[in-house]
Amino acid sequence: MNQLNTYQQFKVRVQLVRDRPATTLPIIQLNSPQDVYLIFKDELMKSDRERFLSVMLNSRNQIIAIDEVSIGSLTAMIVHPREVFKSAILANANSLVLVHNHPSDDPAPSPEDIAVTEKLIQAAQILNIDICDHIIITQHDYCCWSEEWASHAVIPDDLPF
Repeated sequence: MNQLNTYQQFKVRVQLVRDRPATTLPIIQLNSPQDVYLIFKDELMKSDRERFLSVMLNSRNQIIAIDEVSIGSLTAMIVHPREVFKSAILANANSLVLVHNHPSDDPAPSPEDIAVTEKLIQAAQILNIDICDHIIITQHDYCCWSEEWASHAVIPDDLPF
C-alpha cells in the first residue's frame, strides 16, 4: 500500500454539529449563579439521575453551546476532562460553567464533586479555558463553587462571576 492511500484511509475531520441551527439561537448572557439555576433547574430536575452539563460561553458570558457530558446514577456519575473539553474546544468557548443536579435534593457537594471540579480546573488552566463556576442544582436550591465551596481548592481570582 502506498503512503498516500494510507493517509487518505486514516484522515479525519473534526467538526461541531449543532442540534439546531445557530441562527435560531437566542442570546443568553449569564451574570450570576442564580441565572444558571433559573435556566437549568426545570430541565435537570426532570431527571431521577445525576446529569452533568458543560455550558460554553463566549467572551461576553453569552451561552454558545451546551453539552450533556454525563448521565449517571441516583448518586454518582463519571466525568472526565477529555469529555468536558472536547466540545468546548470545538465550540471555541472562552469559558465554561459546569452544572449538575442532585436528585437527592441536597445541594452540598460530595467529596467526588470537589475532586472532579479540582481536576477540571487544572485541565482548564492548561487549555486556557476559564471555568467560571460549578453549580449543583436541586429542586429548591443550588450550591455554587464560586460562592460556597471554593475554599476546598485553588481557583483563579479573575473569574467573571
